[in-house]
Amino acid sequence: MKTGVIVYVVGMERFDGAFDEREAVEELGIKADRVEVVFSGEDHFDIMEAWWLLTVKGMQSVVCMIGEIVNRSNLKLTGRKLRLCG
Repeated sequence: MKTGVIVYVVGMERFDGAFDEREAVEELGIKADRVEVVFSGEDHFDIMEAWWLLTVKGMQSVVCMIGEIVNRSNLKLTGRKLRLCG
C-alpha cells in the first residue's frame, strides 16, 4: 500500500527563498512514498488539496503530521498525527 504524508506547518510564516522544503522534509526522515508540505499562512494550497493530490497520485493511506519551522531552515514534527484515510 502506498503511503502519503502531509506535513502541516504551523506557528510561523513561510520565509521567501530562505526555506528549502525538499531539504527540510528529507532531514525529517519520513518513511512515505510521497510527502506534501502545507503552510498554515497559505490560502492557495491547503490540506484538502494536498490530500486530493496524494489520492490522485495513488496513495491509499494518507497521514497528516503537524510541524513547525525551527532555525529558519529546518522542520520539527510536534508528534501529532491524524490518519486521513487508509
